[in-house]
Amino acid sequence: MTRLDIFADPVCPWCLIGKVELDRALESRPDHPFAITWHPFRLNPQMPRDGMPRVDYLKAKFGDRAEEAARGVAQRAAELGLDLNVSPTQSDTTDAHRLMHWAGLEGAQTRVMSGLLRAFWYDALDIGNHQTLVKIAGNAGLDRDMIARLLETDADLDQVTSREMHARERGINAVPTFIIADAHAVSGAQPAVLWQKVIDDLSATS
Repeated sequence: MTRLDIFADPVCPWCLIGKVELDRALESRPDHPFAITWHPFRLNPQMPRDGMPRVDYLKAKFGDRAEEAARGVAQRAAELGLDLNVSPTQSDTTDAHRLMHWAGLEGAQTRVMSGLLRAFWYDALDIGNHQTLVKIAGNAGLDRDMIARLLETDADLDQVTSREMHARERGINAVPTFIIADAHAVSGAQPAVLWQKVIDDLSATS
């Protein structure tokens, strides 16, 4: 197997698009060699724990370019046939990343990431909300009661923040970032055809 480390934040539109493209490549190559691990990287580490209105967030982040940035995402999403219904709340993803950490212990990371992306980008839900996170966890096969209890504590908060800090120290400053075999970095939402070529090249040399 070939290790594929993905640094992502579920409130990042390009992480959604990048995962859709990667998923389509993986579906077209069912014998792909990738063993995927997801890593925490918060776009907005200073986001209030209750989040903030998405409109205000976009204006603060992009200023006069907010509409242009939104159009770019909408265009790429439309090209992929995605029907977005985005949460009106720009969520703080600290607890979402804690959930991803626990999911990693249960081999459920990709299922949980899919649930987080679906909730935020299609179901217009706040993925900083504990009830939402517990539901996502349960749908991914995790113990809902255990997750609910953990979320009420600061369990593994230091794990998330230290792993994020380590990523930044390695030079990762944007998401999605993909690290192939702990050697080759691929940044941004790459098209499925690129991933198909990577898979084919890896298969040819294995």
